[in-house]
Amino acid sequence: MKIKVLIVDDSALIRSVMKEIINSQPDMEVVGVAPDPIVARELIKQTNPDVLTLDVEMPRMDGLDFLEKLMRLRPMPVLMVSSLTERGSEITMRALELGAIDFVTKPKLAILDGMRDYTEMISEKIRTASKAHIKARVLPAPGTVAQAGRPLPQVGNTFISSEKLIIIGASTGGTEAIKEFLLRMPSDCPGILITQHMPEGFTRSFAQRLDGLCKISVVESAGGERILPGHAYIAPGHSHLSLARSGANYMTRLDQGPPVNRHRPSVDVLFRSVAVNAGKNAVGVILTGMGKDGALGMLEMKQAGAYNFAQDEASCVVFGMPREAIAVGAADEVAPLLDLPGKVLGYLAAHSSRALRV
Repeated sequence: MKIKVLIVDDSALIRSVMKEIINSQPDMEVVGVAPDPIVARELIKQTNPDVLTLDVEMPRMDGLDFLEKLMRLRPMPVLMVSSLTERGSEITMRALELGAIDFVTKPKLAILDGMRDYTEMISEKIRTASKAHIKARVLPAPGTVAQAGRPLPQVGNTFISSEKLIIIGASTGGTEAIKEFLLRMPSDCPGILITQHMPEGFTRSFAQRLDGLCKISVVESAGGERILPGHAYIAPGHSHLSLARSGANYMTRLDQGPPVNRHRPSVDVLFRSVAVNAGKNAVGVILTGMGKDGALGMLEMKQAGAYNFAQDEASCVVFGMPREAIAVGAADEVAPLLDLPGKVLGYLAAHSSRALRV
């Protein structure tokens, strides 16, 4: 069965080139095109698509308003395709928060040729979206923090061990998973390093958004930072993030080496550096994402003495990365997303040189 795709965009040019791209793939087909969400609503009923590609700025109804209604009433995989997702990265974060699986930015110049250059990327993102696990959502109003109905872990800030680290890797669906994890981190938690597959230009906005929501400080790593408790450092979209040591201190390091597993930043690069420089002082966490990036790096962490957690299939948007880590024996425990923060802090409480109070 081919993946059925419905294209929603007010640009006739974009609708045409997207249709050309999608229909050129042997495993997918366009079942309809719509110039706005009102037409799209009827086509969804008629064609029952597997994936929707959605512009943001359209007549008659804004794309984000439509996305919010869609994810409440008829949840389905949505790939955002819009120039606004680059110019307004806050819009991108909101679209992902509303339930979009991923996004593609329209090129600024030479749109026709530029979109054709994106053929492989768009096709892969549609394939990933078609496999996503989508649930109906009851969403908070913009600017508010979602509450999970579970108490946040409490840690006494005089008991933290600065030797301990939490290391996170994620991809598709990871922006919301990382947010849910960090929202439950107390202000004195161990330092956290994060690699999320995200292009340049979006990781800073992602970090700023999290910093405004969380008790801990969240930044896009600039490289060369001393890793401190109560701080999270996110790999920038243009560079691999690694863990380094300077004397007794853990430090961040950035490099623009070639992609690993087709990604820069790569989760494997981060995990392997942690295996070398932190060993048993690290706890690894692999979250939702497509592909195998992070699996072998997490195995190296485990072999170096780290303890690792993987998100379970039921709570993942895409189970690929956790599945691969589990398959190679890299994960010590598998748990739902909302249980992971407590499990990580519980493990650290039991194994820190100075007891954590959870």
